[in-house]
Amino acid sequence: MSDQRRNLYFYYHPSQELDEKVKELFQLAQDNDFHLTENPEEANIILAIGGDGTFLQAVRKTGFRQDCLYVGIRSHNEAGLYCDFNIDDHEEMIYAMKNAEVEVRRFPIIEATVNGESTFKCLNECSVRSTLIKSIVVDVHIDDLHFETFRGDGLVIATPTGSTGYNKSTKGAVVDPKLPCFQVSELASLNNNRYRTLGSSFILSGERTLKLDVRQDGNDYPVIGMDNEAFSIRNIQDLTIKLSDDVIKTVKMKHNTYWDRVKRTFL
Repeated sequence: MSDQRRNLYFYYHPSQELDEKVKELFQLAQDNDFHLTENPEEANIILAIGGDGTFLQAVRKTGFRQDCLYVGIRSHNEAGLYCDFNIDDHEEMIYAMKNAEVEVRRFPIIEATVNGESTFKCLNECSVRSTLIKSIVVDVHIDDLHFETFRGDGLVIATPTGSTGYNKSTKGAVVDPKLPCFQVSELASLNNNRYRTLGSSFILSGERTLKLDVRQDGNDYPVIGMDNEAFSIRNIQDLTIKLSDDVIKTVKMKHNTYWDRVKRTFL
C-alpha cells in the first residue's frame, strides 16, 4: 500500500457485537502505521464494514470520492460482490497489503438528472417506480430516438456491478464490469394491443443517453431509487441517465475476480 494512502475512515453501523471487532481493526491499523480519522474528507482509504448494502451507503454518504480508495469488509460470513475481506480474517488483510496481493479495480457509475436540475450518482442502479396502485407511463428515448412507451410498475437502470442486484431479479443480464455500459429492465410491463414494449432488458453503450419522460396523468410522484435509498421527489417530469465519467476505485484481492464472486454468490 502506498505511503501516500495512510489515512483511514471506517464506515459502519454500530452495534455491541460489531464495536468489539472494529476496535480490533483500529488497533491493527495503528500497529501497521495507518492513521485513523473521524472525518471522511481527510481519508484516502474508506473502509465499509457490513455487507454490500453498507458499502453502497459508504460510497453515497462520502460523496462518491474520486481521490480515494474504497474497501469492503464483510462483518458476517456471507458472499459479497463489493466486499473482498472478512472482518475476522486479520491475517489475510495484512498479508494482502504487505505482499501486494491486492489491486485497484474501477467500477462504472451512472448519473441520473431529474427535471434537468438535480443530478444523482448511482453505483448499483437507479429505478423509477409507481407509488400508486396504478401503472406508470413512461416515454423511453435513446439519444434522440423515441424507442417505446412503457406502461407498468416501473423501470430499473443498472450499472454492470448493479446487474447482479435488483436488475437480476427482473431477469436482466449479469454484465461484466469491464464493459462501459448500463442496462434497462422492466418491472411488470403491460403488453397488449394498445401498449407494446420490447419486453426484455436491453444494454446501452456508455456513449448513449437515456431519457425517461413520465406521463403527467396523476402518477407524477414516483419513487426514485438510488442504489439502496429511496427519494420521493415531487412532480417528476423526466429523468436523463448516462454513464458517468467518474468511477469508484476499490481495493480487491487479485485472485478474487468479479466472476469468482458471481459464481460464489449465485452458484
